[in-house]
Amino acid sequence: MTDPYTSTTVTEDIDDAVDTTAADLDRQADAILAEGENRTFDAPPLRQAVRRDAAAARDWSQTRVQRLCGAVEQEPVKATLVALGVGVLIGLLAAR
Repeated sequence: MTDPYTSTTVTEDIDDAVDTTAADLDRQADAILAEGENRTFDAPPLRQAVRRDAAAARDWSQTRVQRLCGAVEQEPVKATLVALGVGVLIGLLAAR
């Protein structure tokens, strides 16, 4: 039995169309990689990094506070009982 895939591929048989979408994507990918190689990755100054992280923490906490206020307004009795239970647990742990 013979193997149907034993023929050799001649490089002239390969047709690289320059105007295809794949060729365009290849050029864009090469440009992105070249840009990444030329970029320097300096760390931002400490003050700038702290301000950015503080702003992110402030945004996160404001979102959580709004969600908590909405939950308390929807079910005030449940929220009160949960707060009472947490307070009792903290009191028991602090008494040890």
